[in-house]
Amino acid sequence: MGICTSCKGKIINRKTFLLLPVLFAIGAGTYWYLLEKDEAEIETSLSLYGNIDIREVRLAFNGSEHIEEIRVQEGDRVKKGELLARLHTERLQARVDEAEAMAEAQQQVLATLEAGSRPEEIRKVQADMEAAKAKAHAAQDTFERRRRLSERKLASSEEVEEAKAAADTAAAQVKATKAALDLVLAGPRQEDIAQARARLQAQKAVLALARAQLADAALIAPADGIVRDRILEPGDMASPQTPVLTLALVDPVWVRAYLPESALGRVTPGMRAQIYSDSFPDKSYPGWVGYISPTAEFTPKNIETLELRTRLVYQVRIYACNPEGELRLGMPTTVTIPLNQSPPQSRSPAASPCGEK
Repeated sequence: MGICTSCKGKIINRKTFLLLPVLFAIGAGTYWYLLEKDEAEIETSLSLYGNIDIREVRLAFNGSEHIEEIRVQEGDRVKKGELLARLHTERLQARVDEAEAMAEAQQQVLATLEAGSRPEEIRKVQADMEAAKAKAHAAQDTFERRRRLSERKLASSEEVEEAKAAADTAAAQVKATKAALDLVLAGPRQEDIAQARARLQAQKAVLALARAQLADAALIAPADGIVRDRILEPGDMASPQTPVLTLALVDPVWVRAYLPESALGRVTPGMRAQIYSDSFPDKSYPGWVGYISPTAEFTPKNIETLELRTRLVYQVRIYACNPEGELRLGMPTTVTIPLNQSPPQSRSPAASPCGEK
């Protein structure tokens, strides 16, 4: 006996009605599972997007002179302390030679004063003293003899006066020679020695300045890096205001990214991170959060509503371990920061964890 069409419809509607709670339960369970999964992922990691950034140095000579040579080209890797370029040094070397000669001459003047009188000089003055005494003694004897002759009317008064003057002159010469001997024995005055020493220090300062100017004729790499631009060429006039080369520093390398205001409380300096690039998709680079800007950046400029506050971002630097130099300036990257790591110690570029396990 067949079932009527209307009865079949009622049976189907009843089955569908019974399945609706089941389907609803399955859908709700799936929704809550995905929601919980997304929340778990948000709580355990944070993804940021940014670009590789580095520091650059514009190298210039600390002096004005024509460039003699430039030893590097664009793209060359250089080491700290490497000679990159040099100025003409003929005039600078001449100044150094002149300053060295002046300093040496003044050094000898000071040495002469500090050594005092030579024995030969002392003996000469002593001999002059004895000769002056002998001459004074002879002049005194002549005066006495003429004075006695004058008493007996055997010598004129003029002859006596001449003998008296000669005796006085000889006695004065003895005193002068005695003073000269005292000076020779005492040696130079301390004031003269101090003045000579001060002049020597001034000459040494001039020499140091000349040597510094000669050293400034060499352009030395201040750090490891890559030559990015070669601005001047040999023969050009260099000056402190005109850069010669632009050097891109290879260390440190960091990702310049922006941290949402809502995630600011979950990221602190020193937290470890992993960096990924499109150029090497199968490779990750260890890094760490090195800097979070203390000021926010946002658009528009005025914060007016709660919705606009959530658009605040803070610049953050994630320093990267880049031993092979694969991360280059401007390269887009993705940064993943695990949020379930232990409280980190603050790091800086000098305290790199590269190589740590």
